Amino acid sequence: MNRSTPRSPIAADNALGRLLAWLMLAVALVATAATARAQTAAPAGNAIQSVTAAVAQGGNVLVRITLKEAPTAVPAGFQITSPSRIAFDFPNTANGTGRNTQDLAQGDLRSLNLVQVGDRTRLVLNMTRTVPFESRIEGNAILVQLTGAGGLASGVAPAPSRFAEGSGDARQHRILNIDFRRTAEGAGNVVIDLADNNTGIDVRQSGRNLVVEFQRTQIPQHLQRRLDVTDFATPVQFVSAQQSGDMVRLEVTPRGQWEQSAYQADNRFILEVKPVVEDPSRLGGGQRRYTGDKLSLNFQNVEVRAVLQVLADFTGLNIITSDTVGGNLTLRLKDVPWDQAMDIILQAKGLDLRRTGNVMWIAPRDELATRDKLEAESRQQLADLEPVRTETFQLNYARADAFQKILTDPQQRVLSRRGSAVIDPRTNTLFIQDTPTRLEEMRRLVRQVDVPVRQVMIEARVVEAADTFSRNLGARLGVFDRQPGQALGNSPYRMLFGGNLETTGFVTNQIATPIPTLVQSLGVNLPAQSIGGARPGALSMIVFNDGFTRFLNLEVQALQAEGRGRIVSSPRVITADQIEATIEQGTEIPFQQATASGATAVQFKKATLSLKVRPQITPDGNVIMTLNVNNDSVGQNTQSGPAINTRQISTQVLVENGGTVVIGGIYTQDSRQTVNKIPVLGDLPFLGFLFRDRTIVDDKRELLIFVTPRVLNDRLASR
Repeated sequence: MNRSTPRSPIAADNALGRLLAWLMLAVALVATAATARAQTAAPAGNAIQSVTAAVAQGGNVLVRITLKEAPTAVPAGFQITSPSRIAFDFPNTANGTGRNTQDLAQGDLRSLNLVQVGDRTRLVLNMTRTVPFESRIEGNAILVQLTGAGGLASGVAPAPSRFAEGSGDARQHRILNIDFRRTAEGAGNVVIDLADNNTGIDVRQSGRNLVVEFQRTQIPQHLQRRLDVTDFATPVQFVSAQQSGDMVRLEVTPRGQWEQSAYQADNRFILEVKPVVEDPSRLGGGQRRYTGDKLSLNFQNVEVRAVLQVLADFTGLNIITSDTVGGNLTLRLKDVPWDQAMDIILQAKGLDLRRTGNVMWIAPRDELATRDKLEAESRQQLADLEPVRTETFQLNYARADAFQKILTDPQQRVLSRRGSAVIDPRTNTLFIQDTPTRLEEMRRLVRQVDVPVRQVMIEARVVEAADTFSRNLGARLGVFDRQPGQALGNSPYRMLFGGNLETTGFVTNQIATPIPTLVQSLGVNLPAQSIGGARPGALSMIVFNDGFTRFLNLEVQALQAEGRGRIVSSPRVITADQIEATIEQGTEIPFQQATASGATAVQFKKATLSLKVRPQITPDGNVIMTLNVNNDSVGQNTQSGPAINTRQISTQVLVENGGTVVIGGIYTQDSRQTVNKIPVLGDLPFLGFLFRDRTIVDDKRELLIFVTPRVLNDRLASR
């Protein structure tokens, strides 16, 4: 007989524990297998191991991005101007540094950010200002060179800031399309599609407008237009693009308060103009823009030194506070830039600051003003005690005497009180004696002034076109009686045709038979006039009776002249920027003029084709010209001498480099009709032309003056 033994509670608990342990082990095995499958399925990508930066020779900052494996291509990068950022995207790359931010503090490079999203990592370099950059592959690293970011060498003038430098080759770049878009925040984006990503781009502000210049770039004709984008409700009103020499000039006209940022990604350049909303808490009437990171402060009756310490910890700056700074402050600020918060605190307590690098000295205004005054007096005393030296400057392009006048002008003296300047005209050498500090300034000034002057070739074309037409019609008619006593021939009448008849007697040399002396009883003498020395043609006819006792003479004259002509004069002259040049060709006409003593003197009057021009090259490459063009010629003779036909124009125009402008034109038309006739008889139908002559003149003349300036490339200046 079997008897069941009851299970104890302890045994039941042990069995339940073993069951739970088995279940947990199974879940762990399943998770491990899934992880292993996921790791097997995911490909092994590259990784950024480290990022370092150092100031290289020449004042450039070199950033080295070390990767786990050698990259196959340079990552795509783009640049933002406000705030200044340079970003690179690394596809299929992880962040292997173990941190997302890193402080570098090398020249204009402040810090960097590394952000990984999925299998893509973005590296962002935070800059203090916009500088050109280049990137290349070196082994398993990518080197990014920030040109001029490490500071300028002593005595070297800073180069103009450009958004992107060109590739350096001589090929022409192209713009494919220009578009405008509005963002959700109300900003206006000007989108330019480029043919390649090596185009040199210069972004600057000219007055209230933004100017973008694309170096060595061509733009199609249909894109050279002005876009009115006011209806998009953005700060941008107009966007205009035009070809200016070998570059494309894009001008954006905004309105109101705005700020701009520009960046480029591959072959697309984007200029963003964002509206700026005025902050009521901003001091100074909104004249100053605050760009610091935002923070919030809420203090009740706290010491000013404690608040300044909080700002120092937030910004990472070194703040030195004077012993005279004290007092308490109640402050509540929310989401304001730290530099605005600093400004509010200083103004509330009557303080001021002086900043040197990343060190800020804070003290009362009167104390800092007294300190600045003492420092200025000390520097002046040191300058008076500093020994003077003499240095020689060999000028290549500027004249030494003109440069000496600039340095020693008593109204605006550049040298110190103990300084002097002497020149050697033979060698165009300048000797300056002054303190070492002023001599260093003179070196920099000579480098900026002693440069080749740009030159301009101005070509003028004076075109005279003439279309003349003249027609003259006339007739002469006469009836003559022969003196009695002679008879000729047996036929009742004879008709003879001939050429021109003389005015007196109407005797023609085509009549072979001797004609006796005639007595004119009736005559009409209205011949056609000559045109330009050409005599009119004539048709003559004589009708007489058999006895040569009566003659009827008729002569019809006609002349028609047509002329078309064009005279092109093309004077050219090359001159330097802002230097007047003159070129002329023609004759000088002598004429006599009475003097005060009663004698006569010979004077000369010019009748020349002359071009007088003074060009000025603008910073954007256009040319402003002050022009005086004369096209004089000798006219008709008078009792006092020949007259002079004068055509002159004086004006000032703005023309793009290589463009042509019509600066003036004169169009004249002379239409007239003259009729001389015998009353009543000249109005007879069919026969009235025998008793009148008619002259018709229709002359058209046009004078046009074209001017084309071309700025000559100076290789020495470019080098």
